[in-house]
Amino acid sequence: MSCWAKLKSSGWAYPTTVLSIYGFLANCRVAEPFLTPYLIGPNKNISEEVTNYLFPIWTYSYLAFLFPVFLLTDFLKYKPVIIVQGLFLVSNYLLLSFAPGLPAMTFLQVNFGVVTSTEVAYFSYIYSVIPLKHYQRATSYLRSAMLTGYTFGASLGQMLVSLGGVDYFYLNALTLGIVCIAFLVSFFLPMPKKSMFFKGEKAVDSHSQNEGSLNTRRDSHKEGESLDEEKMEVTGWCSRENVTTACRLLWKSFKESYSSRHLVYWSLWWALATAGYMQIFNYIQLKWDHIEPSATSSIYNGAVEAVSSVVGAAAAFSVSFIRVNWAMWGELALGLFSAVCSGAVYLMAFTSSIWACYAGYVIFKSCYMFLITITIFQIASNLSMECYALTFGINTFIALALQTIITVIVVDEAALGLDIVTQFIIYGSYYGVISVVFLIRGTYTAWVHHRSLDRTEPREKQQDVEVISTDHQQQ
Repeated sequence: MSCWAKLKSSGWAYPTTVLSIYGFLANCRVAEPFLTPYLIGPNKNISEEVTNYLFPIWTYSYLAFLFPVFLLTDFLKYKPVIIVQGLFLVSNYLLLSFAPGLPAMTFLQVNFGVVTSTEVAYFSYIYSVIPLKHYQRATSYLRSAMLTGYTFGASLGQMLVSLGGVDYFYLNALTLGIVCIAFLVSFFLPMPKKSMFFKGEKAVDSHSQNEGSLNTRRDSHKEGESLDEEKMEVTGWCSRENVTTACRLLWKSFKESYSSRHLVYWSLWWALATAGYMQIFNYIQLKWDHIEPSATSSIYNGAVEAVSSVVGAAAAFSVSFIRVNWAMWGELALGLFSAVCSGAVYLMAFTSSIWACYAGYVIFKSCYMFLITITIFQIASNLSMECYALTFGINTFIALALQTIITVIVVDEAALGLDIVTQFIIYGSYYGVISVVFLIRGTYTAWVHHRSLDRTEPREKQQDVEVISTDHQQQ
């Protein structure tokens, strides 16, 4: 008990620990790598509707809920939205386990749209309850907890299927039990006393935490916000003045987030690449089932997801050890690795070997995780936390809008309704276009930086010569 009391009194360790446990359990979805075989198999038997009807509904729901949930998350101070996410995770696996028929699975996709849209609360909550000096460590622990949970769940699911011959229904039942525990854990999170934009009358002034830690542009941004925040502390939490001031703070954060052309290009890649990644992640199981039907073959979806998560995490972790001038070479790196992503997707599209398709997916996911880590680092290192949260929401919303356009045109049966192979050819071409755009932009950026260095060096040498000659004259 003394250890638990010490943990609660530590200030940052307790909420970080509880949220990490929640993140592990909420992402330990043993059945998720086997969702497609479960839906098209004898358990649900809806194979004809999965590709062109059922899966697009999740994309539309996610887009519809994301922006309202983003604003509501800040307004309600994060914890209630995390609890809602846990509740909808429970209902998600109740539907998967026990609800029969296409209408129930249609509602399931809408339900899961709520689950994914509320992830913004998980990523934002911790910054409202801990001091600034612990942000980096807490963020690392939370992302590690999510990854560990996903990897453990995928590995456990694969072992149960391959070694124990467990039916997919029991995988969903097991996952239901795990997310029920996650839902209960969410109640132990402490309630934040402040939010980023809706500052309520009991809000804690965040300037004291951020003092001296941000660059000059961030400081001037916060100084401009101070009067607005003081006004919000005086007025009521739900008052008209509070809402108006929150909108003003949102607008100021928006202008700071996209005031730099450098940040705009990084955000552009984030939105474009994430749209493609989510589309491929959403339909990869259908591609695997097309090559090796789950009804007649052994499948290793869980093992591949676990391996790709570990390799992707290692690639992301390696970013901290790479010493590169990202302002000069970053956009070129985005173009080069996007070309690798394009090649990996083409491999998945054209191969008839399931192992080559697995390998292509691991390469693709690793490259994406590597690049998105660099992108997040570049954006977050130049923005205040409020602006980063807003940028995360806007970039994700744009990515979802692009994914929705792709889904409507390419996947939805109301439009082209293309088969899974043709879809992946288009996704490979999509990444090819991203690669060409950023290779051109990256080459130009590197050339401009190189020219500026060439101009600077002669001036520095001339100044050194003048200093030396002056010294000789004085002697």
